[in-house]
Amino acid sequence: MNTKNKTLTIKDWDSLDRPREKLKAHGGVALSVAELFAILIGSGTSNENAVGLMQKVLSSVNHDLIKFHQLPIEHLKKFRGIGEAKAIKLKAVFELIKRGQQLSDKKEIIFHSSKSVYDYIAPDFFGLPHEEFWVVYLNQSNKLLEKYRLSKGGITQTIVDIRLAFKRAFELGATALILVHNHPSGQLRPSTSDQQITRKFKTAASHVDLKVLDHIIVSDKGYYSFADEQLL
Repeated sequence: MNTKNKTLTIKDWDSLDRPREKLKAHGGVALSVAELFAILIGSGTSNENAVGLMQKVLSSVNHDLIKFHQLPIEHLKKFRGIGEAKAIKLKAVFELIKRGQQLSDKKEIIFHSSKSVYDYIAPDFFGLPHEEFWVVYLNQSNKLLEKYRLSKGGITQTIVDIRLAFKRAFELGATALILVHNHPSGQLRPSTSDQQITRKFKTAASHVDLKVLDHIIVSDKGYYSFADEQLL
């Protein structure tokens, strides 16, 4: 039987090197990131095992998981040994991570600070290469009613329709809003347009008995709060 082109699967490895066995015996903390991803994809190529393959993929983004998350499926498929099914598995794991971080959504959430808002909503912006604008709706006790993605845009900006934001507020019976958007560039300082849209929201809200409590800019480096900087 010709095994020259046989794909190396985890079952072919020495038992001491198998990521599944290592995880079972010692827990996930004993595994490298490449080994954890190798468990997902299951096999490599005829010349490279799954761990080696994932080490190569991770090296291409300097082992930066945010950049890895941003890699499109078509880019992942360029690596020999990663087809569409494996690429989709790798993308799906990040969605599971994000949803796991948001399990607290089912609990009663009351915001007391800009940091609490950031901690809650930051996973929604994790690794995004484009701008998104969200509105967090609260009742008079600052209890979360809903978070709502108002718009999705390009790399540097997104179009915001204040009327849609207020329409949803009325439907929910909200009394206060917190505006949130991201800067994919990593720059946290508000732009002129950020300041303008904040003023428009605040002015319009004052005419319909709504309050704009904060406008938070999110990036992979942290966040900026208009309220903390006394710009509201």
